[in-house]
Amino acid sequence: MSIDITEGASSQAFTLHRGYRRMFAPGALTLGIYLPLRFYQGDMQALAGQADLVAAMDRQGFAAAWVRDIPLFDPRFGDAGQLFDPWTYLAYLAARTDSLALATGSAIFTLRHPIDLAKAAASIDQLSGGRLVLGTASGDRASEFPAYGVPYATRGERYAQAVHMFRQLLRPGPASIDGPLGRVEGLELLPKPVAGAIPLIVTSSSGQPLEWIGRHADGWLTYPEATDTPDGPRRLAAKIRAWRACIPGGGFRPHMCNEWLDLVDDPDYPRTPVRSGYVLRTGRKGLIDLLGEWRAAGVNHAALGIQHGQRPAIDVLQELAEEVLPHFPSHAALPGAVPRW
Repeated sequence: MSIDITEGASSQAFTLHRGYRRMFAPGALTLGIYLPLRFYQGDMQALAGQADLVAAMDRQGFAAAWVRDIPLFDPRFGDAGQLFDPWTYLAYLAARTDSLALATGSAIFTLRHPIDLAKAAASIDQLSGGRLVLGTASGDRASEFPAYGVPYATRGERYAQAVHMFRQLLRPGPASIDGPLGRVEGLELLPKPVAGAIPLIVTSSSGQPLEWIGRHADGWLTYPEATDTPDGPRRLAAKIRAWRACIPGGGFRPHMCNEWLDLVDDPDYPRTPVRSGYVLRTGRKGLIDLLGEWRAAGVNHAALGIQHGQRPAIDVLQELAEEVLPHFPSHAALPGAVPRW
């Protein structure tokens, strides 16, 4: 398979990619869950049993588990993510699951070299049997950049350069690269992805104009518009239409939204923004309505974070699986088992 490194691929390029096929189809919306399921607050026990719940999500039919890339904890953000290195943790989860897409939300392309990113991504894709969906970003925690010796002001430019080199490295055969991030001649990065390519999702703008995202992204992950106002879905739909109008030749590329959710046990509890609108508190009926509005707006996957909620994660996941997931089922998994290398 040959993927144009200057543009995102059409959906046909990923017909054999198990993660992509599990998550995305035109006119449909699926559900994924952001990790961690509970915040780290100085005690690793917050993550105890999390992998067991991810394995249960796989059996329950969720489309994806999302891991975050937070190299260094900044107390001013108050959020350390799932603590584990995303690539190490994805390898562990790959061995615990069979059909669940494994997604990054999002790998910080400005802080690591594209060779290391490509090596890790292709390895996870192989270890999981082709289930990696690679969310990428330019980074929004300015405090991390000095530690890597990368000027924060250059993150947009460096991100675009990293995406270009990453895609070149994953092409078949030895690479021929001469760019600002390195020179490679006659050397080949191995392994290659299972299906010949890995879906590369751009998060928010990542410092790029909309036209660039239309040309280069295999999918787009954005924050939703206001979820408690009637105007929110209309603005979201307009944003998605504007992006898709920038895709060369048209064709389907998926859009994703994420939402931090406090799902209460009262199914009729109204959609209510809390924590300055950062978190949505709602009952399941309000959530189902919201996801239906997203689907109508053109969203193809909802990545939900439940770590802000007060209920036990196992209870929230069970309610989502029993009451919400039937309205937004995952797509049938392609045949094939997780390889046991």
